[in-house]
Amino acid sequence: MAKKKKPAVEMDAERAKMMAMYESTLLDFVEGGIVKGTVVEIRPQEVLVNIGYKSEGLLPATEFEDISAVQVGDEVDVMLLRLEDENGMVVLSKTRAEQQRNWDRVLTSCEEGAIVTGLVKGKVKGGLLVDVGVDAFLPGSQIDVIPVRNLDDFLGQSLECKVIKINKERRNIVLSRRDLIEEQRREQKKKLLAEIQPGQTRTGVVKNITDFGAFVDLNGMDGLLHITDMSWGRINHPSEVVHVGQELEVVVLDVNQEKERISLGLKQKQQNPWEEIELKYPKGTRVHGKVVNLVPYGAFVQLEDGVEGLVHVSEISWTKRVARASDVLKEGDEVDAVVLNVNKEEQKISLGIRQTEANPWDDVVSKYPLGSRVKGKVRNFTNYGASVELEEGVDGMIHVSDMSWARKINHPSEVLKKGQEVEAMVLEVSPENQRISLGLKQAQEDPWSGISNRYHIGQLIKGKVSKLASFGAFVELEEGVDGLVHISQISDDHVAKIRDVLQPGQEVEARVIKIDPIDRRIGLSIKAAQLPDEQFEVDDSMLEGLRPGEDLVDLAGAFDAALGGADVWSPGSGKKDEE
Repeated sequence: MAKKKKPAVEMDAERAKMMAMYESTLLDFVEGGIVKGTVVEIRPQEVLVNIGYKSEGLLPATEFEDISAVQVGDEVDVMLLRLEDENGMVVLSKTRAEQQRNWDRVLTSCEEGAIVTGLVKGKVKGGLLVDVGVDAFLPGSQIDVIPVRNLDDFLGQSLECKVIKINKERRNIVLSRRDLIEEQRREQKKKLLAEIQPGQTRTGVVKNITDFGAFVDLNGMDGLLHITDMSWGRINHPSEVVHVGQELEVVVLDVNQEKERISLGLKQKQQNPWEEIELKYPKGTRVHGKVVNLVPYGAFVQLEDGVEGLVHVSEISWTKRVARASDVLKEGDEVDAVVLNVNKEEQKISLGIRQTEANPWDDVVSKYPLGSRVKGKVRNFTNYGASVELEEGVDGMIHVSDMSWARKINHPSEVLKKGQEVEAMVLEVSPENQRISLGLKQAQEDPWSGISNRYHIGQLIKGKVSKLASFGAFVELEEGVDGLVHISQISDDHVAKIRDVLQPGQEVEARVIKIDPIDRRIGLSIKAAQLPDEQFEVDDSMLEGLRPGEDLVDLAGAFDAALGGADVWSPGSGKKDEE
């Protein structure tokens, strides 16, 4: 029996109904929307998904955690990115759908100020990427209350953070772990300030180090451990005692509730080494220590941790005049010393290094009696004399006035040389002042001794001109003895300038017209040498230029007058007298 055909009107109504249902279904497919799909085929690198649209879509296999676990017929939420690509297929994303779902879920349960926990996924520029359901940004400055040096230390960690900003349009969340830590520390700080008291012992961690001390985290607030309270001994920088991150047990020294400051001490956990200092280091005790600091006036010697003594420059050597301690000592030197004085209240110990040795000046009176002859080497010069080493640590001084019978010495280098061995006579010994005065000329025979026995008035002598002065010429009679020919006694003719008639080294004949052993003066006259013996007679005119007070010759002063008070010429001097 033939099937009865539906009327045309009924068929049009059914067709219209189906078209309406199809169009209604298409309205659900909006780009950016999330739809359910069914896996219809699994390929090596992709998965074909049917979402009930006119064409299927492909999902990359990488969007599945485990592609091997996916089966045909599995339902999956996907985001419709495009309704149709160039091949007529829809473009889908499973990952974007999950992110959108997570973002929506986070927004419903999270707002600014909320506390969230997330896993650190990685590093990004300026901070960390934290998974709190969606990726959130944790700036480096918001990770901790102290600067973070290495972000890698936080990778893989689960962190509790505070949401400080949500941007819905850009879909990003900014976190702060620091805010949470600071809130916790504020609570801990209140609790700590309510409980902490001076004298308590607390455990803390070194948070920061400065030149003047270290800040120690007491689990609530920081306390200052000043450099002076780190050790009883000398330290140059806090880093010599503590380091950042180190756990310390410290003593609470002071608590200022108003300023919220806590002072801490580390050395107070140990006994003060100065408590029994007088028993440990009584006066006269010989000690051993290390030089730890040098100052112009002395050296500080460490006897033990926290105990130092000062060796003043005057207590370093019996014999050397030490201007600065650094001239003979250096930091790190180990030395022996003797305790000279202890002041417990001021925490000072005076030490002496020279007291560890015998004082060579204790025996100088018996070893170098007055008038004895000694030998030594010229060690040094001063403007007024020469230092002669008699033995190690004992020097004698020869003053320039005690160097020559024959002439006045202006500088010791005119007579002596450094390193020269000399024989001298002891003139004075003063152990208290560590001084021995020596005489070089006193160890030699005085050429003026018995001068009256060798020369007499009227005697004819021959000698060589040794020096010229504006007032006359000096004639050497013998070694150490010169006579003066005054300019008026050179010639019967008028003499304007000495050098016009006499030259150094020239041999002349003269008569002795004056002898003064006390003032060491001999007057000569070349004019009188021309007279026969029977006609020679000393008159006042001959002695006019040889009056007391004139610049005459005596071995201690006249040459000096000639050399310094008047212009003198001698061979090689390059200087001529000017009248």
